[in-house]
Amino acid sequence: MKIAVMGAGGIGGFYGGLLARAGQDVTFIARGAHLQALRTQGLTVESQSAGDFKLPQVAATDQPASIGPVDLVLMTTKAYDLEQAAQSLLPCLRPDSLVLPLLNGVDIADRLAAVLGAERVLGGMCQVSCAIKAPGHIRQVGPLNRLVFGELGGGTSPRAQAVLAVFKSAGITADLSAGIQVDVWKKYLFIDAAGSLCALTRSTLGPVLQDPDTRALFVGCMQEIEALGRRKGVALPDTVVADTLAMCGKLPHETRPSLLLSVEQGKPLELDALSGTAVRLGRELGVPTPVNHLITSALKLHAAGRT
Repeated sequence: MKIAVMGAGGIGGFYGGLLARAGQDVTFIARGAHLQALRTQGLTVESQSAGDFKLPQVAATDQPASIGPVDLVLMTTKAYDLEQAAQSLLPCLRPDSLVLPLLNGVDIADRLAAVLGAERVLGGMCQVSCAIKAPGHIRQVGPLNRLVFGELGGGTSPRAQAVLAVFKSAGITADLSAGIQVDVWKKYLFIDAAGSLCALTRSTLGPVLQDPDTRALFVGCMQEIEALGRRKGVALPDTVVADTLAMCGKLPHETRPSLLLSVEQGKPLELDALSGTAVRLGRELGVPTPVNHLITSALKLHAAGRT
C-alpha cells in the first residue's frame, strides 16, 4: 500500500515507521531540521511498547504534490494546521484514496471532509505517547498504544478491512470500530481533561490526579464533555467518566500530555481543538462548560506559543 504520513512528528513518525519497517511504501511529509534528518540519517524509533528500531533510509519530502497518488494518508499534523495541510494533499488523492486522522479533537473528520470530501475520510483516534526526541528520532513511552478507526457513518467496509490488515501486518495494535464516533468522543473526553489540566497546572498527570482540588477539576472537565456528547446523540457508556478516571490512574505518574509539552516548549497550543471546542459546542448546544471555559480563558494567553 502506498502511504503518505502528513506531519511526521511523534505520532506520524511512530506509526509511519512501523509501516515502513514492515515493507509498506511510506513517504513522510515533514519540515525543517526533522525533514533534513530523515533525508540524511533515516528514522530512529525508541519505543517501550513496540521495541526500538532504526530505518537507515526513508522517503521524506516537504512537497506533498511530489509523491504522486497514494492509497492512504495518515493525518498526524497539529489541529491548528489541519485545513492548510489538507489542502496541500489534494494532488496526492485519487477518488478512492483514504485519509485517516490521528490527532486531537472531536470534529477533525468533519473539518477534513469539508476540504477533501467526506467519501475519502475515515474516523480515527489513537492512544499513545510519542514525541520527537531529536530530529529524525521518535520516542514512544508507556504501555498505552492503541489505534482505532472506522467508517464515519458506522459499520465496517472492505476498504477499512484492507487498512486494518496493513496495520496488523506491521505489528500495529489496531481495531476496526463499527461505531467510531463513540471512540472519538471517549478519546476527546480523556485528552481534553488530561491535556488541559496538565497544561494549566504545568504538572504531569500523577500530581493532578492526587491533589483533591485539581482532581475535582479533572472530573468536572470530563463530565462536561460527557454532557456535550450526549446532547449530540453520541451513545457514550454510562460509566465513561469513571472508566476514564480509572484508566488515567494506571498511567505513569510522569505522563506528559502533548498540550503540556507544547506549553513547556513554547510551541503553539491545540487549545481550540480541545477546551475551545468544548466551549463552542456548549454555547451551540446550551450545555454549561464552566471548567472548559476557565481552562480556555487561562491558556489562551499562551495559545500562540513564545514569539
